[in-house]
Amino acid sequence: MSHGITGLPSVTVLGVPNDDGSSFLRGTAGAPPRIRKALHSPSSNLATERGLDLGAEARFRDVGDLPVGVPYDRIEPQVAELLDEGDRVLSLGGDHAVTYSIVRAFGPRFEKLNLLLLDAHPDLYDQLDGDRLSHACPFARIMEEGLVARLVQVGIRTLNPHQREQAERFGVEIHEMRDWPPPAFDFEGPLYLSLDLDVLDPAFAPGVSHHEPGGLSVREVISLIQGLRVPVVGADVVEYNPTRDPSGVTAMVAAKLLKEIADRMLES
Repeated sequence: MSHGITGLPSVTVLGVPNDDGSSFLRGTAGAPPRIRKALHSPSSNLATERGLDLGAEARFRDVGDLPVGVPYDRIEPQVAELLDEGDRVLSLGGDHAVTYSIVRAFGPRFEKLNLLLLDAHPDLYDQLDGDRLSHACPFARIMEEGLVARLVQVGIRTLNPHQREQAERFGVEIHEMRDWPPPAFDFEGPLYLSLDLDVLDPAFAPGVSHHEPGGLSVREVISLIQGLRVPVVGADVVEYNPTRDPSGVTAMVAAKLLKEIADRMLES
């Protein structure tokens, strides 16, 4: 994979506004512009916690959003095109169903790709209400196709018998919230990070479709991101639902996490 003139990786933000896979509430297709608005709010700035100013960073760019409701089969080639230009892609969903299409672009391009999921839900259903492309199913599809060598899930607190069986079938490493904090885990290959905002306790992020109490704090998620010690070659932030966020607090949380993910992607 090529890098910019500095020899260091570049990060491109791409909005993927599709919520066709949502099973409870629609609305996450409206997330990318709201997160972007929060990111550029004059109430804060574009500096990350280690002092990197993303606003002055030539290796950080935003190419805007794909069309609202972009079909799944158009997501993969758009991401693939950016990857083939040498970019690391940070996608803004949309619901979690988009992750399957995104990772389909990453899998063939990165040998022994690892995937870290931060989520309240394992999203390992074989199908939900007859839909194999539901936002409850992307990681079953990813593992079926062998797109990643290792899947680690953190923050899980809704693991039912079917999804437990699916986790065993695919060899998924799950760290449930009831066992928090998790033991140390290290990644050996390039890493893709998928961040579902409902990994956070609803007290910190009420603007999601599926409120699941007992989750992580914003600081705990930031610490997980900052603690990653392998190249983070791609990431997504999904499941922000502006219709449940009238105060905009969850949009600010999403923007904060976007900054810290971008920082880690640029550093590694």
